Amino acid sequence: MEHTILTEEQKTKRLHIAIGFVLLALLFATLGVLEQILPRTSMLFTVLKKGAIYALVAVSMNLLNGFTGLFSLGQAGFMLLGAYTYGILTIPVNARVQVYQYFDGGIIQFALPVGIALICAGIVAAIFAFLIGLPVLKLKSDYLAIATLGFAEIIRAFFQWDKLGAVTNGSNLLRKYPVFHSCLFPFFISGICIAIIMLLINSTYGRAFKAIRDDEIAAEAMGINLAHHKRLAFIISSFFAGISGALLAMFQATIQASQFKSAMTYEILLIVVIGGIGSVTGSCISSFLFIACSEWWLRFLDNEKLNLLSIHILRPGFRKVVFSIVIMVIVLFYQKGIMGEKEFSISRIINRFKKLAFRKSAGASEKSVQEKV
Repeated sequence: MEHTILTEEQKTKRLHIAIGFVLLALLFATLGVLEQILPRTSMLFTVLKKGAIYALVAVSMNLLNGFTGLFSLGQAGFMLLGAYTYGILTIPVNARVQVYQYFDGGIIQFALPVGIALICAGIVAAIFAFLIGLPVLKLKSDYLAIATLGFAEIIRAFFQWDKLGAVTNGSNLLRKYPVFHSCLFPFFISGICIAIIMLLINSTYGRAFKAIRDDEIAAEAMGINLAHHKRLAFIISSFFAGISGALLAMFQATIQASQFKSAMTYEILLIVVIGGIGSVTGSCISSFLFIACSEWWLRFLDNEKLNLLSIHILRPGFRKVVFSIVIMVIVLFYQKGIMGEKEFSISRIINRFKKLAFRKSAGASEKSVQEKV
């Protein structure tokens, strides 16, 4: 029986993987403890739930914009497709008469389990991405952005059409479908999806995406099929955007097409830019910071009177003004975002601690030598 001998690099890699799993276990344990201590209505849980959802859609957008170099603005449309697919397929049969009250209970008279419905939400978004990508991906830069943004607006108007009300409920709300109450659920689903995206980025497909981003002519000269890989990145990004749309529908407990406006896409793009175009870790960090600032930390500005040059200011939108100024400052002083193109690395953190320990030991030894002299 042959025994495989592990090299030092393989041992170190396995150790870092083990540390990563331990950190994830500690994260979920901390979330579980917080849910037992704090009330469910705490704003902290709102930020955690929505931050996890936005982290997934931001990473999916970063896969397309940051790693493949395709400037797309259609994420809100794909989230809408995922949200409606999930809601339509999971509403209980006995509740459809109440939900589809203007359409005689609707056409669909069955309900799928939550897990299958989430996958279906991603598949429907991916199918639409494939159909749209055939003509649209021939465009570049701003033209591609305008085309995908137009698609998102068309989809939103299409789903509000009353002639499709037997399926989409027209301009009325979709409700009474299963939702989640624990923040562990969106963290778990988003974590799995982001891990899959990370594996894809570090695979041969991910290297092909990066080559297309850096130089399309050189990538094609190396034998990379540009049309195939662009379409693949577009479909995968849309698949995970659809799943994030389903999670957002579960978080909000109601679905209406008017919620998925172009402003939602701009928010996601802003998260990607602040975190760093080409950094998965940056997208995750900036999504939580964005949600915390917009939903929690700056909300007091809408509720309190501010005395500015003897003028009392009390406007519901003043929070957004201050928030926009903060974002401008961040973009001006951190042009590459919080993380740039870097990722969270356990090995880098360990090496930094080792360097600090070495400097301390070197300083202590030098001091002892000087004392002896």
